[in-house]
Amino acid sequence: MIKLHDYELSGSCHKVRLLLGFLQTEYEKRPVDFVSKQHKSAEYLGINPFGELPILEDGDLTLRDAQAILVYLASKYDAGRLWYPVDPQAQGRIQQWLSTGGGEIMNASAARLVKGLNYPLDLERLHAGAHRAFAILDTHLKDRNFLELGRPTIADIACFPYAALAWEGGIDISGYHNMIAWIGRVKNLPNFTGMPGM
Repeated sequence: MIKLHDYELSGSCHKVRLLLGFLQTEYEKRPVDFVSKQHKSAEYLGINPFGELPILEDGDLTLRDAQAILVYLASKYDAGRLWYPVDPQAQGRIQQWLSTGGGEIMNASAARLVKGLNYPLDLERLHAGAHRAFAILDTHLKDRNFLELGRPTIADIACFPYAALAWEGGIDISGYHNMIAWIGRVKNLPNFTGMPGM
């Protein structure tokens, strides 16, 4: 049985729950007390020395990083390989958005930490970084329903949660009409898994 070390309000953990839901793959949630920094405890640093969530265990494999976990799950548990195809060109197109989802869009994640948990970070800089990423995302989605391949892939999952939760970091996305429409399309996919704040 897959085990997911999970914090319900984490967008990064939500990425993994989203894909597991879309694939209708059973798993066991292991809740982690993020607020009290359980993920920074000696026990969890022994599993992931970076002290971050999510962490996934599947048999004797332990993985960290939401994007790496998405690649693994889509490669192993999606028999039709729709979410992460085997074609190298398709993989490259998807991978660039996995990097964006774990990179530039994380400015919106950090802004949520400032607003929700009073993390001492530069909110103005985080907002500027998030707006830059969202403007690029919005332009890319001008003539597309999904980020790549004309259908949902793990590229969409990697970028979705922190776009959908941007308001919790004080980020106004009302001007990003293409991105807002895309958020709606992802939410309407069969077996979509929601989370608080969405």
